[in-house]
Amino acid sequence: MYRSITRGIRITVTPQFLPERSSPDDNQYFWSYRVEIVNLSPDTVQLRTRYWHITDENGHVQEVRGPGVIGEQPVIEPGAAFEYTSGCPLATPTGIMVGHYGMVTDRDESFDAEIPAFSLDVPNAKRTMN
Repeated sequence: MYRSITRGIRITVTPQFLPERSSPDDNQYFWSYRVEIVNLSPDTVQLRTRYWHITDENGHVQEVRGPGVIGEQPVIEPGAAFEYTSGCPLATPTGIMVGHYGMVTDRDESFDAEIPAFSLDVPNAKRTMN
């Protein structure tokens, strides 16, 4: 589990390798990751955008930008949480993801809520520094 807090927005990420969706002989590895976003601030916030920076063990970088997450732009009241699960394919058995969510408060203040860097590792794989 990986966690960060930005302006009272706590983001927790839990990645999991999915061997049933992976094919190591074809250099295809797949992870799911569950994200929990908890609003610990006094402001209502809306998640408007996402940005991911994904690096595999060979240093190949993918950047992903877009509106919301899983087709939603959730509004999160103070004390409330939003959870979702998504996935990431890689051509290597290890990698790392990091990013941020573009948030807007009910007072029309924009800020980026940092997503903690988290490791994507095939269990029992040789570890490499990314």
